[in-house]
Amino acid sequence: MDGYKPPCSVRTDVTARRDVALYLGLAASWGTAFVATDAALDTVPPVLLAAVRFDIAALALFAVAAAAGRSLRPRGRGDWAPILLGGVCNIGLHHALLFAGQRTVPPAVAATLLGLVPVLTPAVARVARADDRLAPRGIAGVLVGFAGVALIAHPDPSNLSASVGVALVLASAAVWTVGAVLVDEDDAELGGLALQAWTLLVGALALDAAAVVLPGQSLAAATFPLATVGWVLYLALVPGAVGFLVYFRLLDRLGPIEMGLIEYVIPPFAALFGWVLLGDVIDAATVGGFVAVLAGFCLLKGDALRRRLRGWADAVRA
Repeated sequence: MDGYKPPCSVRTDVTARRDVALYLGLAASWGTAFVATDAALDTVPPVLLAAVRFDIAALALFAVAAAAGRSLRPRGRGDWAPILLGGVCNIGLHHALLFAGQRTVPPAVAATLLGLVPVLTPAVARVARADDRLAPRGIAGVLVGFAGVALIAHPDPSNLSASVGVALVLASAAVWTVGAVLVDEDDAELGGLALQAWTLLVGALALDAAAVVLPGQSLAAATFPLATVGWVLYLALVPGAVGFLVYFRLLDRLGPIEMGLIEYVIPPFAALFGWVLLGDVIDAATVGGFVAVLAGFCLLKGDALRRRLRGWADAVRA
């Protein structure tokens, strides 16, 4: 039996099932991140919270990369361009705006609003590539998605802070989308683990600088009781360092369409954990908006989505 290798169909089946488990685990982890952030914001200002989270997460990824013997030195524009753009947009600005918005927006609502990212991505990509236009069905998908967001947001002039919070979360979705579209790792020489460690570090340093400059965001404005320390460590290590490692591992195997769908798997977990730990209740408008955003995405990427999901189902059945 030495040297025996299981049939290809068996290996494919095991890999597909493992990917499903990792996918659901990542969605659950990132769903809990909204709840953990909401809890930590009770005693830590939003920009400072984001800075501390990614300081710790970046150090953890560097430690893992060094222990694995990976090269850690960026080697030119091919490495530095995605590191700087991804660090500033996808880590720094995105999380500063998201955490600031979460001061008045419940975790499940924030997670649902970020469901706009897969809807915005094709539209932003087509702006970046002027020769590629949206088909009528794609335009309809964008409009349906925005209608869903309007249903979730339902601006309330009598509650200005909540409306501002929704606007900040939507701005964080836009910033994430721009970074995701413009970041190009094709010419990178660093491996994915080291590249992500540097990206997190650049974002963390940008957040550190913002926490020093912006009023009310310094360490003097924060307190760190034991519960908050626990939430911050959890944010940094589980949905942060481990979450990003799993995300990029799956992204390499499954591609951007399947990984874009994770934005629609996260809100139920955020709602569940928010209900269990914080007593949050989700209203019908949020549920209806979530369905509309999902429908908009399906209009935009329906054909490609069907092909990908059919291939994944075939792999599981093989």
